Amino acid sequence: MNIFILRHGLAVEPGSAGFATDFERPLTPKGERKLWKIAQSFEALELSFDWILSSPYVRARQTAEIVAETMDLGKRVELSELLAPAGSSKKLIEMINRREPPPDNVLLVGHEPYLSDLISLLISGSAGVVVTMKKGTLCKLTTASLEHGSCAALEWLLSPKQLCLMA
Repeated sequence: MNIFILRHGLAVEPGSAGFATDFERPLTPKGERKLWKIAQSFEALELSFDWILSSPYVRARQTAEIVAETMDLGKRVELSELLAPAGSSKKLIEMINRREPPPDNVLLVGHEPYLSDLISLLISGSAGVVVTMKKGTLCKLTTASLEHGSCAALEWLLSPKQLCLMA
């Protein structure tokens, strides 16, 4: 299984007028433009996704929808609280493993520090590996058997700048 992990794009700052909660903060216009370019780079990388699973927070959902639209994936985006900032990585892994048919290529869209902790857990068995996930960073992990612990190999991690250069 290939697990792709994407941090949401540039979003409105916390506490900005008109957005009462962290949940409501959307991508900025610049964040949207950059995400369209990042999503276009996925073609150069020859990526495809069987399933896109996203945090329900507005900025993450918008990020997932831009990817799905760019890749002409239609309704393959599913929202899950398990990718929200306070989500459970154990329950997330259980959810992915219950998926029928099992996905070959899954894209997870969410937030920091949850995503870097998840990457660290899957490659080392603990949250001790420091992984830098700037907004718009994409990571690829591979695993023969997804488990809660060390089970995956880090194939690559691409910054937003690198992705934009590929578009």
